[in-house]
Amino acid sequence: MKSVLIKNAHIVNEGTITRNDVMVTDGRIAEIAPSISVKTIDTKIIDADGLYLLPGMIDDQVHFREPGLTYKADIESESAAAVAGGITSFIEMPNTDPQTTTIELLEEKFEIAAKKSWANYSFMFGGTNDNLEEILKVDPKKVAGLKLFLGSSTGNMLVDNPKTLEEIFSKTKLLISVHCEDEKTIQNNLKDAMKTYGEDIPISMHPKIRSEEACYISSSKAVELAKKTGARLHVFHVSTEKETHLFSKSKPLSKKKITAEVCVHHLWFTEADYATKGTKIKWNPAIKTQKDRDGLLQALLDDRIDVIATDHAPHTLEEKNNNYVHAPSGAPMVQHALVAMLELYHREKISLEKIVEKFAHNPAILFRIKERGFIREGYKADLVLVDLNFPWTVKKENILYKCGWSPLEGTNFKSRVTHTLVNGVVVYEGSKLQNRGKAERLEFNA
Repeated sequence: MKSVLIKNAHIVNEGTITRNDVMVTDGRIAEIAPSISVKTIDTKIIDADGLYLLPGMIDDQVHFREPGLTYKADIESESAAAVAGGITSFIEMPNTDPQTTTIELLEEKFEIAAKKSWANYSFMFGGTNDNLEEILKVDPKKVAGLKLFLGSSTGNMLVDNPKTLEEIFSKTKLLISVHCEDEKTIQNNLKDAMKTYGEDIPISMHPKIRSEEACYISSSKAVELAKKTGARLHVFHVSTEKETHLFSKSKPLSKKKITAEVCVHHLWFTEADYATKGTKIKWNPAIKTQKDRDGLLQALLDDRIDVIATDHAPHTLEEKNNNYVHAPSGAPMVQHALVAMLELYHREKISLEKIVEKFAHNPAILFRIKERGFIREGYKADLVLVDLNFPWTVKKENILYKCGWSPLEGTNFKSRVTHTLVNGVVVYEGSKLQNRGKAERLEFNA
């Protein structure tokens, strides 16, 4: 494996920004120092003067649609888009076809990723109302955790039996990640909307159907159950300001048993954007008010929310262009999530150090990922260089998602990813994918 020497980089890591060189050898960070000399003739030198070096982002929630839904996306296409966006590791969800609810099906996904992925990978095991026996077989050193849908979404893996839920929370040692929306509340709201509009429900009703109340009822029950059972709980894609008060600012994160995530789209859009974006920004949970967006950002800054993620969930444009009732929820985001967060940095909403903490360090700590998420000697060389002054516009011709569109088309960004290294291999450089390299299965300190 070719060595890589990164010269003169502004390194954003563990709450500081320092100017140093970084030597990468045999897939790992071998040395960090003010000045490092080339030691072998085949070393690739990257002049990072004026650039910022970040640990590779770790996205703890993606839907790459393989197996079974590969007309929308697949592990190869979406992981390529991820590395182009500075995401070097991902954790993928179980609502594929078939659903990942047995050990055999889980290992089949790992085999696919081993052959096709551009980024390091792991998968969530899916919980159902009747697969506790399989859940208890999962090795926490080899699998990211357990995913439970406490509200129905794409794939309909709803777990709604209270007795089953308490048994899962009580017995598994896995980190339990949950999608929280109260199904009864949603169905009642949908029924009321259908009475008024029939099937011509306007998209602006989405945050009223999948309401603040629906989110809070479900999230608060999950938090209460975690406190009762002592389970490790991670609440995915918190979307309301009200929910943020369910979580504490306590530190260190490694000791925190109840944690939360916010997604980039909930920090970027508000309900006002439905007027122009329509069903392209139909997500579950729904994008809600300006107050919610501001409250989510504040909770991220004060450490009630621990992690930034994408909930990358592509569908075809044909599917998304259906009316509200029939358009599926979800949209692609991995290629543009980091630059969107850097745009918030330019707007003085968040620091570079905080972006790195929430999008790289904290996923590594929370999921106990081995030797990733930080720029440290001896760690795996998952690294991203960004130019904070390199404007560009999202256009169809530079979108890498298999579905071929983005809800951010037409957006002008001030920053761009210039290089991405995965396990020491430069896989993305100069706006182009390079050699795929050797992505690895994530390992965990259970």
